[in-house]
Order: sequence, then structure tokens, then C-alpha cells
Amino acid sequence: MKPGEKIRLQREDKKLDLKETAQRTQLDEKQLARIEAGEVSPSLGTLIKLARVFGVRLGTFLDDQQETGAVVTRKGENGPTDNMNAAGSQPRENLAFSSLARQKSDRHMDPFLVEVEPGVEYDTGSSSHEGEEFMYVLQGSVEVTYGKEKYELKAGDTIYYDSIVDHKVKAINNEKALLLAVVYLPV
Repeated sequence: MKPGEKIRLQREDKKLDLKETAQRTQLDEKQLARIEAGEVSPSLGTLIKLARVFGVRLGTFLDDQQETGAVVTRKGENGPTDNMNAAGSQPRENLAFSSLARQKSDRHMDPFLVEVEPGVEYDTGSSSHEGEEFMYVLQGSVEVTYGKEKYELKAGDTIYYDSIVDHKVKAINNEKALLLAVVYLPV
């Protein structure tokens, strides 16, 4: 099931209409309808806002199965969970997220492999959100804007930050970047 379908099911389960959900998340109602219909892919920031409004984990929109024990993801088994847009508003997909624990139902962290295409900003939260994030650059280089500071990270570099501060990531040097990103959202 695609994230848009899961969003619609969560919204209906919480007995919220599109308008009220859009207001609570500060999203455009038409955009939310397009996401639910699968016409556009949601951004990570959009998913985080929806998770907060619905009172669910971020992984709720990306989970495949429900395992409570250990989950192992072998090399080659972690194809893209979903593609997302930097702002969640364009039909063109420019980020590939591969969940590394989508089968784990009771997790508190969401680990992803993230491919960031060059020239595209990856907005990890439309402005900011609760929680913490950790990123490890596996390949390529990225520029992380955190508040008013900018950090250039190369393969092997990491960054850990409080997500409440505005933050953005973009690939630099005209090459695709591959990141290991772990997102923690308090429930």
C-alpha cells in the first residue's frame, strides 16, 4: 500500500476530513488530496507533520509488515520504499527513500537510505519538527543548512541535530549523494 493510501486510511480512522487535516498540518487541502490520490509523492516533512497530527510513528506510512522481534535487511533487499519530492508538490520524484526497518512495527527510530539527486534541495521538515536526526554520508557530498549555519559533508562525515531547528540538505558538486539517515520522533 502506498503512503497516500495509508494517509487517507489514518485520516478516516481519526474521523478527520481533508480540510481539517490540512489546517492542522498547515498543508494545502488540494495538495493533500493529490497526495492521498497518489498523484504526487509526499515529502518527508509532510509525512512528519501528518504523523504528529494523527499521533502515529513516521514509519506508519512506510511500513510493509508487522514484526515485533529483530528485523534484518540484507544487501539488495532494501529497494526504494518510496520516492519523494523535496517539497511534495511536484509530480517528478527526486528522492529515493529506502526504509531499513519497514517490517519493524514497534520501533522508535526510522532508518533510511536516501538518494539525493544533484541540484535538488531535500527538505527534511518544511520548517522544523520535533525529534532528532542523524545522517551519515555514504557517497557524494551534501550541504546541510541547519538554522543559519551551513555544513559541507563528504563521504564518511556525519551530522546529528535537533530537528526543531530549520534544516535542509542538498547534493553538491553535481553528483548524486547517498545518505544513511535515522529519524527519531517522540510519540
